[in-house]
Amino acid sequence: MTYHAPLKDIRFALNELAELTAVCSLPGYEDASVELVDAILEEGAKFAESVLAPINASGDKGAKLDNGVVSAAPGFKEAWQQYVDAGWVGLRAPLEFGGQGLPALVAIAAEEMWCSANLAFSLAPLLTLGAVEAINHHASDEIKAVYLPKMATGEWTGTMNLTEPQAGSDLAQVRTRAVPHGDGSYRISGQKIFITWGEHDLAENIVHLVLARLPDAPAGVKGISLFVVPKYLLNADGSLGARNDLRCVSLEHKLGIHGSPTAVMSFGDQGGAVGYLVGEPNKGLSYMFTMMNHARLGVGIEGMAVSERAYQKAVEYARERVQSRAIGSPDASGVAIIRHPDVRRMLMTMKAQIEAQRALAFVAAAALDRAARHPNPQEKARNQALVNFLIPIVKGWNTEQANEITSLALQVHGGMGYIEETGVAQYYRDARITAIYEGTTGIQALDLIGRKTAAENGATARALLAEVQSTADKLAATGFDNLSANLKSAAAEAERCVAFILESFASEPERAAAGSVPFLKLMGILLGGWQMGRAALIARERLADEGADADFLTAKQVTARFFGEHLLPQVSGLAAAILHGADSVLELDEAQF
Repeated sequence: MTYHAPLKDIRFALNELAELTAVCSLPGYEDASVELVDAILEEGAKFAESVLAPINASGDKGAKLDNGVVSAAPGFKEAWQQYVDAGWVGLRAPLEFGGQGLPALVAIAAEEMWCSANLAFSLAPLLTLGAVEAINHHASDEIKAVYLPKMATGEWTGTMNLTEPQAGSDLAQVRTRAVPHGDGSYRISGQKIFITWGEHDLAENIVHLVLARLPDAPAGVKGISLFVVPKYLLNADGSLGARNDLRCVSLEHKLGIHGSPTAVMSFGDQGGAVGYLVGEPNKGLSYMFTMMNHARLGVGIEGMAVSERAYQKAVEYARERVQSRAIGSPDASGVAIIRHPDVRRMLMTMKAQIEAQRALAFVAAAALDRAARHPNPQEKARNQALVNFLIPIVKGWNTEQANEITSLALQVHGGMGYIEETGVAQYYRDARITAIYEGTTGIQALDLIGRKTAAENGATARALLAEVQSTADKLAATGFDNLSANLKSAAAEAERCVAFILESFASEPERAAAGSVPFLKLMGILLGGWQMGRAALIARERLADEGADADFLTAKQVTARFFGEHLLPQVSGLAAAILHGADSVLELDEAQF
């Protein structure tokens, strides 16, 4: 199946919903323009469609480990060199280090296409840019000067090394050690697991960001420091020197994303890997959170993007597969299954969620740019609060629904979907990890109810609910009666749930936590519906423009109506579980499971 970048909807979400023009007017982004971004997206679409998509299926055969050396899946090394040569790695990397310094909003629009075309490949630049972000914000000028120019171009890649066998999401259990060496460097020893692109042959060097403990570090998360640990040490002239004391001891055998080697990394088997402290001692966890907003937004994009690829495959198959007569037709001839109502329901369920997710993710990215660059301190703070609130929703809702959407794509194919050669099974398998890494859905949900709702007394949540209500009022005045009514009803249920969280979180946190994932899903559906409502209003208005794309704009309105009539009603069930379901979650004794 050929991947087609959904440029019409990407442009609509960028320009109409995320307000690209306003983002490009922020200080430091003045060289960006709608015309430049459009040209970037056109070229990005060509690269995704012609270079990355064709090696997605072959990448499913996986990378290979031989005596500590990892060879990337067929075609990946050549594609990476083309990716680097075209300058794609540095879209949002800092200008001063050779990047292009474009807004995050523009970068994630391009990243969507990489993720749709080839999810496994896209993880290498995603992790590299996350490492660039952390180093740029927190490392010394010397470390920045040494590492960032090569990383911003993709000549070197980057990784995050957080997880250990005994320390999954609980980083207080990290045991990797860092011992001062007396020359400003440290000797790192320990083992890290689940290291995406931890070893490979795409680039000449890999820059590992490693969480470790100093000898005098306090216990818990307050005693974690962050270190730069390169695969190859550097000579005085900046050229590559000796191999550092680190190695890939195995690759994980995974359900999906086989083209992305997930390494078990051992540091210090021969006395200690050379590392360099990033920032101040014992502040490593807070530094890693600089990467987290970008990384979690990126994973939300992954979930939506692999859903898009699966949706396209399902539509293609539904148009081609002839099966059974049309319901209610006297003609016994078989018809394409896209004419069957339940197949249409499945396709609409996929399409509506993907468009809502794209819009919400792009709005979050625009807020990220405003939080970084807006000249008004109050606007910066407001947008940072908005980013903080939206990130766990974008990450959690997009990726949880990716499991459903890719499953629906397989269901549209029927029995053929279960056969690997059809191709849709790969999207189903690849999607599964997105709801797990960079923090499981449960972790995102606890973050949402705790740090993002209770800790600020619901201020951002209620500000968003006010915007939802305003959009619902406009929909009512424009003839979108069902969408308006269901959006208002969902917002009212969300308000009740916010009040419940604020009342219970301090005194009975377990009761709030019992409904935290339903609350995340509720907010995803509600805010997705809000974006679809905005899209419907804009689409109706744009229909009056000269040369308007009537098919696209009409479809946008119908898709928004579908979201309102089929997806927004789910909010009431989720709210009931949040408000009244805590006891049944918590009541059983452990032995009764």
